[in-house]
Amino acid sequence: MSDYLVKSLAFGGQLRAYAVEATETVTQAQKDHDTWSAASAALGRSLVGTLLLATASLSGDEKMTVKIQGDGPVGAIVVDGNAQGTVKGYLQNPHVHLPLNAKHKIDVRGAVGTQGTFSVTKDLGLKEPFTGQVPLVSGELGDDFTYYLAKSEQIPSAVGLSVFVENDNSIGSAGGFMIQVMPGATDEVIDQLEQKLKELPLVSSMMQEGLHPEEILAKIFGKENLQILDKMPVGFECDCSKERFAEALASLSSADIEQMITEDHGAEAICHFCGKKYQFSAEELRQIEINARA
Repeated sequence: MSDYLVKSLAFGGQLRAYAVEATETVTQAQKDHDTWSAASAALGRSLVGTLLLATASLSGDEKMTVKIQGDGPVGAIVVDGNAQGTVKGYLQNPHVHLPLNAKHKIDVRGAVGTQGTFSVTKDLGLKEPFTGQVPLVSGELGDDFTYYLAKSEQIPSAVGLSVFVENDNSIGSAGGFMIQVMPGATDEVIDQLEQKLKELPLVSSMMQEGLHPEEILAKIFGKENLQILDKMPVGFECDCSKERFAEALASLSSADIEQMITEDHGAEAICHFCGKKYQFSAEELRQIEINARA
């Protein structure tokens, strides 16, 4: 089944909830970047979290960039997302494998680090994009998305992100949920939610058992308390092109372009997000330089 996201309300609108199946999305990222287990889990959770955050808070052509800069070995993680449910992302060091943590799970905290920043930049079509930034509080990433929502957007939330990586580094399952407390929610509903989340298995484990996003939400709230609003496809999609890289090259100085022509007899551009390579001959670089001067 292709990846998809479910939007819902629970307990008569007291809670807003999203759940996503993102196994194919994370699989595509793992293949594009050849990530090893710890890096796969860190990038995968970041992709899932951005899918949830973007589809919940954006509309139309709005876009966002989530950047996680921790002190762990994977380095910076950057993910772009939009309201249509597509994401693309990369991390600095894809070849990170660590011993399992005390819970015998992939050590995402060790890969990401616990010191650093978590920032979200939203392009809402205005003159200047809006950026909210908070310190990393966990490195597990679900808690970091939760903290960002509480501190930067003042939305009490619970975010669960999960990626299961097979022994051969392939992705077994990936998904997550985001629950937001709406104004007027009763203490009884909030207490019930907190208790349920303490008992809840990992999302990836539930998906491996065959549960789909709407069934995971029903497991959290009870089917009788759940109202499904929408289902939408999601996926990993990069919008890079040779034309876009040509525009970037055109912004370089004539001296820099001339150096590429005389020393390298061309140029190779590599997309950070998907790994695609674009070749530019010396003649193409010369034409780019001429057009830029025109």
